[in-house]
Amino acid sequence: MTCGGAEDPLPGAVMVDRRGILTRRQLLASTAILAIGSAGSRALGRTFRGGALPWEPNDTAPPIPVRPGPWLYFTADEAAAVEAIVDRLIPPDESGPGGKGAGCAVFIDRQLAGAFGDARAWYMRPPFAAGTASQGFQSSILPKERYRISLAALDEYCKATFAGKGFAALDTAQQDQVLYGLEAGDIKLKDGGGKDFFEAVLANAMEGFFADPIYGGNRDMAGWKLVGFPGARYDYRDHVSKHNQPYPLPPVSILGRSDWSVSGSR
Repeated sequence: MTCGGAEDPLPGAVMVDRRGILTRRQLLASTAILAIGSAGSRALGRTFRGGALPWEPNDTAPPIPVRPGPWLYFTADEAAAVEAIVDRLIPPDESGPGGKGAGCAVFIDRQLAGAFGDARAWYMRPPFAAGTASQGFQSSILPKERYRISLAALDEYCKATFAGKGFAALDTAQQDQVLYGLEAGDIKLKDGGGKDFFEAVLANAMEGFFADPIYGGNRDMAGWKLVGFPGARYDYRDHVSKHNQPYPLPPVSILGRSDWSVSGSR
């Protein structure tokens, strides 16, 4: 190592200026040389031509567009109950469709049939204990199992209470009565998860109402239109500073808009 003398430094030595300070440029250069030298003949290279990249965008967890079709997880009776529930949690009115019309049940069905349903990305080791509100729900029961168990318990409760009618067959006043009871904890389902089940369905219904339509909910971007959200538009910086002014353009999904064309506007 030298400090500005006339002699050449040893191979691989780190240069220091006259003040004894290692400069940023010298550090980066020396680090690169060491990295290349350490690779030696073991370094392997690949050549890519024609503009191709060695990876695909989002290849670790790509969003898979939901296609119309049969239920993937729910049975017909379970789906009817969930559609009725989300339509009372988010009822239709003059401003747009409710939870059923916006596809919230479809969103939940597809999520339960996928990684969310089997808690693929969750830590699922014991011990399980009732946590604080900030810690979230803790259980050994998978989300898809929770839905199946609780829907069966809800069906049993409704039929025992309303002369053999399941939740979907009740009138809206009776449905609201059941949901209010679950929310308050006054209705105890056989599985003991009435309030937890209500909170799970409420959270998932809201997610389905406002998630990108690629996941099956927010059909025709009804949720985004309701709150004036522009969606996945590339750029809307010219409107960021225009407070309390509605965004003038319709929302855009990850998949774009069905009414777009090559010559159309963004």
